[in-house]
Amino acid sequence: MDYQATLDYMYQQLPMFHRVGAAAFKKDLTNTLALCAHLGNPQTQFKTVHIGGTNGKGSVSHVLAASLREAGYKVGLYTSPHYKDFRERIKINGLYIPKKYIIDFVTKNKSVFETIQPSFFEMTVAMSFAYFAEQKVDIAIIEVGLGGRLDSTNIITPELSVITNISFDHVAMLGDTLPQIAYEKAGIIKRNIPVLIGEKQADSLPVFLAKAEEEQAAIFFAEDFYSVDNQADGFAYAKKEGQPFGKFSLDGGLGRGAYQAENLRTILAAAKLLNDLGWAIEKEHIASALTDLYGKIRFMGRWQKLEEKPLIIADSGHNEAGVNHAVAQLNTLNFKRLHLVTGFVNDKDVSKILSLYPKEAIYYFAKANIPRGLDATILKTQAAKEGLKGKAYSSVKNAFRAAKRNAENDDLILVLGSIFVVAEVL
Repeated sequence: MDYQATLDYMYQQLPMFHRVGAAAFKKDLTNTLALCAHLGNPQTQFKTVHIGGTNGKGSVSHVLAASLREAGYKVGLYTSPHYKDFRERIKINGLYIPKKYIIDFVTKNKSVFETIQPSFFEMTVAMSFAYFAEQKVDIAIIEVGLGGRLDSTNIITPELSVITNISFDHVAMLGDTLPQIAYEKAGIIKRNIPVLIGEKQADSLPVFLAKAEEEQAAIFFAEDFYSVDNQADGFAYAKKEGQPFGKFSLDGGLGRGAYQAENLRTILAAAKLLNDLGWAIEKEHIASALTDLYGKIRFMGRWQKLEEKPLIIADSGHNEAGVNHAVAQLNTLNFKRLHLVTGFVNDKDVSKILSLYPKEAIYYFAKANIPRGLDATILKTQAAKEGLKGKAYSSVKNAFRAAKRNAENDDLILVLGSIFVVAEVL
């Protein structure tokens, strides 16, 4: 098989949650364990950091990976889903996994896949572990795909577990209360392995404390170490235990806003705990990583500036917390009119999310080009109930083109919603 045929095999023969939804979700680690056993358990051959949570785990994963790279380590990074290129999911020091490796991996293990019948995600996780082991990375940052307790990545024994925060998302699979969701996220807490919680929240705190006690895991909270204040100049000013600690740019991929200050607080605390474990990460490494996250680790899709006149920004905030953060970011910008291109998947309850959208925007409703995409006409009808006015378009590209035609130089175009909508404009 060539590269495209290999990807087609992975996408079509094996379920992919992010494309088809709950039908592809397997609440079981059996397949991942069996596949990795066949591969010689590569996940045991390198050090890891495991990062879960509802929002911010992508930012935290990318900045930690970039910081460790700045410190001189060979760093693997596994994230999901991808925007444009499957290889975004598996990187070493910012470089994508080679196409040839993917072809060879699938070809060599195809008969095993047909026996075990792993999901797309299970196959991809195993591939990342095999690649990182073969390339002898010093450490790999592993982002949880969905949930935590029964996520395919949860067969590692990391140096440190990190849970950024808890919010409502994927309620059909993780639960419809914050304690239920926290229970699933807390599943990455391992026996005698320290865990860092990025945000103390009343609903999730008892769950995390109980799980940490059960596993005899030392539990830490980012806010007990650091506080971070944003400034209008695009920098964040951190304090460590109340004393000035450092100035960090938020323009190198993270963008500006209060939620990125929360991410930075978690990043600094994770770096401190890793430093205590013998990983030499200094604040200068973090500051350097933040200056060019796309160049150094290829971070994309979060408050990413695409064009200047008019200003075009893309952000894949697709749940209540993510949209709240995006709207807060909007309030820091000056523009004449707001043009908002948006779309979601069809298994998400969007009513609460749409209620958070700004009422004064001109809307361009679109369906992402995936089976799970929510019909734009249905989305327009739901949005109208929240006082949002605009037109439905047959595709994201058509919606985006219409927004660009209508926008003047001092307007703002924001592409917000499903990662699949954002992917089509990047």
